[in-house]
Amino acid sequence: MQNQKLQRGSLCVVGLGPGADGLLTDQVRASLAGATDAFGYFPYVERLSGMEHLQLHASDNREELERARNALNLASQGRQVLMLSSGDPGVFAMASAVFEVLDSATPQELECWSTVDIDVQPGITAMLAAAARLGAPLGHDFCAINLSDNLKPASVIEHRIRLAAQADFAMAFYNPCSKSRPEGFERALKVLRSECEPQRLICFARNVSREDETLLVLPLESVSADMADMRTVVIVGNSQTRQVGRHVYTPRSYGKPAKQ
Repeated sequence: MQNQKLQRGSLCVVGLGPGADGLLTDQVRASLAGATDAFGYFPYVERLSGMEHLQLHASDNREELERARNALNLASQGRQVLMLSSGDPGVFAMASAVFEVLDSATPQELECWSTVDIDVQPGITAMLAAAARLGAPLGHDFCAINLSDNLKPASVIEHRIRLAAQADFAMAFYNPCSKSRPEGFERALKVLRSECEPQRLICFARNVSREDETLLVLPLESVSADMADMRTVVIVGNSQTRQVGRHVYTPRSYGKPAKQ
Protein backbone atom coordinates (compact mmCIF):
# COMPACT_ATOMS: atom_id res chain seq x y z
CA MET A 1 0.00 0.00 0.00
CA GLN A 2 2.82 2.39 0.84
CA ASN A 3 4.58 1.91 -2.53
CA GLN A 4 1.28 2.37 -4.35
CA LYS A 5 0.70 5.65 -2.52
CA LEU A 6 4.17 6.91 -3.36
CA GLN A 7 3.45 6.30 -7.06
CA ARG A 8 0.28 8.38 -7.07
CA GLY A 9 0.55 11.55 -9.03
CA SER A 10 -0.33 14.93 -7.59
CA LEU A 11 -1.34 18.34 -8.83
CA CYS A 12 -0.46 21.08 -6.39
CA VAL A 13 -1.92 24.48 -7.25
CA VAL A 14 0.33 27.11 -5.67
CA GLY A 15 0.61 30.87 -5.38
CA LEU A 16 4.07 32.39 -5.77
CA GLY A 17 3.10 35.57 -3.95
CA PRO A 18 3.31 39.10 -5.35
CA GLY A 19 6.98 38.98 -6.29
CA ALA A 20 9.49 39.12 -3.44
CA ASP A 21 11.00 35.78 -2.43
CA GLY A 22 10.36 36.61 1.22
CA LEU A 23 6.60 36.54 0.58
CA LEU A 24 6.66 32.94 -0.65
CA THR A 25 5.16 30.63 2.00
CA ASP A 26 7.16 27.76 3.50
CA GLN A 27 4.41 25.36 2.37
CA VAL A 28 4.88 26.42 -1.24
CA ARG A 29 8.69 26.24 -0.92
CA ALA A 30 8.37 22.62 0.19
CA SER A 31 6.09 21.84 -2.75
CA LEU A 32 8.55 23.43 -5.16
CA ALA A 33 11.35 21.27 -3.76
CA GLY A 34 9.36 18.04 -4.12
CA ALA A 35 7.83 18.57 -7.55
CA THR A 36 8.88 17.10 -10.88
CA ASP A 37 7.05 19.50 -13.22
CA ALA A 38 5.63 23.03 -13.19
CA PHE A 39 2.98 24.53 -15.47
CA GLY A 40 2.18 28.21 -15.73
CA TYR A 41 2.12 31.50 -17.56
CA PHE A 42 5.51 32.43 -19.03
CA PRO A 43 6.67 34.97 -16.39
CA TYR A 44 5.62 32.71 -13.50
CA VAL A 45 7.50 29.74 -14.92
CA GLU A 46 10.51 31.97 -15.53
CA ARG A 47 10.76 32.55 -11.78
CA LEU A 48 11.65 28.85 -11.38
CA SER A 49 14.23 28.74 -14.17
CA GLY A 50 17.07 28.02 -11.74
CA MET A 51 15.45 24.89 -10.30
CA GLU A 52 17.12 22.15 -12.33
CA HIS A 53 15.02 19.34 -10.86
CA LEU A 54 11.86 20.77 -12.45
CA GLN A 55 10.62 20.29 -15.98
CA LEU A 56 9.00 23.59 -16.91
CA HIS A 57 5.90 23.90 -19.10
CA ALA A 58 5.13 27.54 -19.98
CA SER A 59 2.13 28.76 -21.95
CA ASP A 60 0.22 31.90 -22.81
CA ASN A 61 -2.06 33.55 -20.27
CA ARG A 62 -5.18 32.75 -22.32
CA GLU A 63 -4.56 29.00 -22.35
CA GLU A 64 -5.61 28.32 -18.76
CA LEU A 65 -8.02 25.45 -19.42
CA GLU A 66 -5.67 23.63 -21.77
CA ARG A 67 -2.85 24.17 -19.27
CA ALA A 68 -4.94 22.63 -16.50
CA ARG A 69 -5.87 19.66 -18.70
CA ASN A 70 -2.23 19.02 -19.62
CA ALA A 71 -1.16 19.23 -15.98
CA LEU A 72 -3.83 16.73 -14.91
CA ASN A 73 -2.82 14.34 -17.68
CA LEU A 74 0.82 14.47 -16.63
CA ALA A 75 -0.04 14.04 -12.95
CA SER A 76 -2.12 10.96 -13.84
CA GLN A 77 1.15 9.36 -14.99
CA GLY A 78 2.53 9.56 -11.46
CA ARG A 79 4.33 12.89 -11.75
CA GLN A 80 4.35 15.48 -8.96
CA VAL A 81 3.04 18.50 -10.81
CA LEU A 82 2.78 22.16 -9.85
CA MET A 83 0.27 24.61 -11.27
CA LEU A 84 1.66 28.10 -10.82
CA SER A 85 -0.16 31.34 -10.15
CA SER A 86 1.13 34.64 -8.86
CA GLY A 87 -0.30 35.86 -5.58
CA ASP A 88 -2.90 33.38 -4.35
CA PRO A 89 -4.07 30.63 -6.75
CA GLY A 90 -7.69 31.03 -5.70
CA VAL A 91 -7.93 34.77 -6.42
CA PHE A 92 -8.57 35.34 -10.16
CA ALA A 93 -6.09 32.55 -10.87
CA MET A 94 -5.54 28.90 -11.75
CA ALA A 95 -7.34 27.02 -8.97
CA SER A 96 -10.72 27.78 -10.54
CA ALA A 97 -9.44 26.73 -13.97
CA VAL A 98 -8.38 23.32 -12.65
CA PHE A 99 -11.79 22.65 -11.12
CA GLU A 100 -13.55 24.01 -14.20
CA VAL A 101 -11.74 21.40 -16.29
CA LEU A 102 -12.69 18.69 -13.80
CA ASP A 103 -16.30 19.83 -13.82
CA SER A 104 -16.53 19.50 -17.62
CA ALA A 105 -14.42 16.35 -17.97
CA THR A 106 -15.50 13.34 -19.99
CA PRO A 107 -16.03 10.01 -18.18
CA GLN A 108 -12.74 8.81 -19.65
CA GLU A 109 -10.89 11.86 -18.33
CA LEU A 110 -12.44 11.53 -14.90
CA GLU A 111 -11.34 7.91 -14.72
CA CYS A 112 -7.82 8.87 -15.76
CA TRP A 113 -7.60 11.77 -13.29
CA SER A 114 -9.18 9.89 -10.36
CA THR A 115 -5.71 8.82 -9.19
CA VAL A 116 -4.44 12.41 -8.96
CA ASP A 117 -4.21 14.04 -5.54
CA ILE A 118 -5.17 17.72 -5.92
CA ASP A 119 -4.02 20.26 -3.35
CA VAL A 120 -4.55 24.03 -3.43
CA GLN A 121 -2.01 25.97 -1.37
CA PRO A 122 -2.58 29.62 -0.48
CA GLY A 123 -0.29 32.49 -1.29
CA ILE A 124 -0.17 36.20 -0.52
CA THR A 125 -2.37 37.89 -3.09
CA ALA A 126 -1.39 41.28 -4.52
CA MET A 127 -4.36 42.96 -2.85
CA LEU A 128 -3.14 42.04 0.64
CA ALA A 129 0.48 42.84 -0.13
CA ALA A 130 -0.56 46.25 -1.45
CA ALA A 131 -2.79 46.92 1.55
CA ALA A 132 0.05 46.11 3.94
CA ARG A 133 2.44 48.50 2.18
CA LEU A 134 -0.17 51.26 2.23
CA GLY A 135 -1.18 50.72 5.86
CA ALA A 136 -4.63 49.24 6.41
CA PRO A 137 -7.03 50.44 3.70
CA LEU A 138 -8.96 47.15 3.90
CA GLY A 139 -9.50 47.39 7.64
CA HIS A 140 -13.29 47.22 7.32
CA ASP A 141 -15.61 45.39 4.87
CA PHE A 142 -14.20 45.22 1.35
CA CYS A 143 -14.53 43.43 -1.98
CA ALA A 144 -12.22 42.52 -4.85
CA ILE A 145 -13.24 43.12 -8.47
CA ASN A 146 -11.36 42.09 -11.60
CA LEU A 147 -11.74 44.89 -14.15
CA SER A 148 -10.84 42.69 -17.11
CA ASP A 149 -13.83 42.03 -19.37
CA ASN A 150 -12.11 39.09 -21.03
CA LEU A 151 -14.25 36.55 -19.14
CA LYS A 152 -17.28 38.62 -18.16
CA PRO A 153 -19.24 41.48 -19.72
CA ALA A 154 -18.20 45.06 -19.01
CA SER A 155 -21.78 45.77 -17.94
CA VAL A 156 -21.45 43.22 -15.11
CA ILE A 157 -18.25 44.88 -13.91
CA GLU A 158 -19.84 48.33 -13.88
CA HIS A 159 -22.91 47.01 -12.06
CA ARG A 160 -20.79 45.40 -9.35
CA ILE A 161 -18.69 48.53 -8.84
CA ARG A 162 -21.81 50.66 -8.58
CA LEU A 163 -23.44 48.39 -6.00
CA ALA A 164 -20.21 48.12 -4.00
CA ALA A 165 -19.86 51.90 -3.98
CA GLN A 166 -23.48 52.33 -2.90
CA ALA A 167 -22.89 49.81 -0.09
CA ASP A 168 -19.76 51.78 0.88
CA PHE A 169 -17.35 48.89 0.54
CA ALA A 170 -13.66 49.52 0.17
CA MET A 171 -12.66 47.94 -3.15
CA ALA A 172 -9.57 46.35 -4.63
CA PHE A 173 -9.34 46.41 -8.42
CA TYR A 174 -7.29 43.76 -10.22
CA ASN A 175 -6.21 44.08 -13.87
CA PRO A 176 -7.35 47.69 -14.18
CA CYS A 177 -5.96 48.48 -17.60
CA SER A 178 -4.28 46.46 -20.35
CA LYS A 179 -2.85 47.54 -23.70
CA SER A 180 -5.51 45.57 -25.57
CA ARG A 181 -8.34 46.70 -23.24
CA PRO A 182 -7.38 50.18 -22.00
CA GLU A 183 -10.91 51.31 -21.20
CA GLY A 184 -11.47 49.16 -18.08
CA PHE A 185 -10.22 51.59 -15.47
CA GLU A 186 -11.83 54.55 -17.22
CA ARG A 187 -15.20 52.81 -16.95
CA ALA A 188 -14.58 52.14 -13.27
CA LEU A 189 -13.67 55.78 -12.62
CA LYS A 190 -16.83 56.94 -14.34
CA VAL A 191 -18.91 54.83 -11.95
CA LEU A 192 -16.93 55.95 -8.91
CA ARG A 193 -17.32 59.62 -9.82
CA SER A 194 -21.07 59.18 -10.05
CA GLU A 195 -21.34 57.41 -6.67
CA CYS A 196 -18.52 58.74 -4.47
CA GLU A 197 -17.43 62.09 -3.13
CA PRO A 198 -14.50 63.82 -4.91
CA GLN A 199 -12.25 63.39 -1.85
CA ARG A 200 -12.57 59.58 -1.77
CA LEU A 201 -9.07 58.16 -1.39
CA ILE A 202 -7.75 56.07 -4.29
CA CYS A 203 -4.53 54.09 -3.76
CA PHE A 204 -2.25 52.82 -6.51
CA ALA A 205 0.25 50.06 -5.72
CA ARG A 206 2.42 49.00 -8.64
CA ASN A 207 4.85 46.07 -8.59
CA VAL A 208 4.35 45.58 -4.87
CA SER A 209 7.33 43.94 -3.11
CA ARG A 210 9.59 44.35 -6.14
CA GLU A 211 12.54 46.70 -6.51
CA ASP A 212 10.58 49.13 -8.66
CA GLU A 213 7.54 49.26 -6.35
CA THR A 214 5.60 52.53 -6.43
CA LEU A 215 2.79 53.71 -4.15
CA LEU A 216 0.50 56.67 -4.81
CA VAL A 217 -2.51 57.98 -2.89
CA LEU A 218 -4.81 60.61 -4.38
CA PRO A 219 -8.36 61.89 -3.97
CA LEU A 220 -10.76 60.66 -6.64
CA GLU A 221 -11.00 64.13 -8.19
CA SER A 222 -7.25 64.03 -9.01
CA VAL A 223 -7.17 60.53 -10.52
CA SER A 224 -6.87 59.79 -14.23
CA ALA A 225 -7.17 56.48 -16.06
CA ASP A 226 -3.53 56.43 -17.17
CA MET A 227 -2.33 56.06 -13.57
CA ALA A 228 -2.91 52.28 -13.58
CA ASP A 229 -1.77 49.35 -15.69
CA MET A 230 -1.81 45.56 -15.40
CA ARG A 231 0.95 45.64 -12.80
CA THR A 232 -1.11 47.92 -10.56
CA VAL A 233 -3.55 47.05 -7.82
CA VAL A 234 -5.98 49.91 -7.19
CA ILE A 235 -7.55 50.15 -3.74
CA VAL A 236 -10.56 52.41 -3.34
CA GLY A 237 -11.29 53.49 0.22
CA ASN A 238 -14.76 53.68 1.69
CA SER A 239 -16.28 56.93 2.96
CA GLN A 240 -14.45 56.52 6.29
CA THR A 241 -10.97 55.82 4.90
CA ARG A 242 -8.33 58.29 6.08
CA GLN A 243 -4.69 59.13 5.57
CA VAL A 244 -2.30 59.42 8.51
CA GLY A 245 1.09 60.63 7.35
CA ARG A 246 2.08 58.35 4.50
CA HIS A 247 -0.28 55.59 5.60
CA VAL A 248 -3.90 54.95 4.64
CA TYR A 249 -6.34 53.13 6.89
CA THR A 250 -10.02 52.34 7.12
CA PRO A 251 -11.34 52.32 10.71
CA ARG A 252 -12.67 49.04 12.07
CA SER A 253 -15.72 50.83 13.44
CA TYR A 254 -18.22 52.39 11.06
CA GLY A 255 -20.34 55.50 11.15
CA LYS A 256 -18.36 57.51 13.68
CA PRO A 257 -17.39 61.03 12.57
CA ALA A 258 -13.79 61.55 11.48
CA LYS A 259 -11.53 63.40 13.90
CA GLN A 260 -11.15 67.06 13.06
